[in-house]
Amino acid sequence: MADTKSMTLRMDEGLADKVQTIAEVEGTTVSDVIRHALAEHVERRRRDPGFRVMLERNLQRHQELLNMLADG
Repeated sequence: MADTKSMTLRMDEGLADKVQTIAEVEGTTVSDVIRHALAEHVERRRRDPGFRVMLERNLQRHQELLNMLADG
């Protein structure tokens, strides 16, 4: 897999067991199950109007902070 980043993920044992079971049933790896779930989550957020509003507010706040730093 090109351009990947290794990350450590901590989860409670019950969730880890469920993810392991899904991977076994689907004949894939735990990493693939988690990657797929995260990709779906990101896509839902990308399409969520409420999240987009929060993102805009966050961007505006960061721009304000950058402007304050630039102005000294």
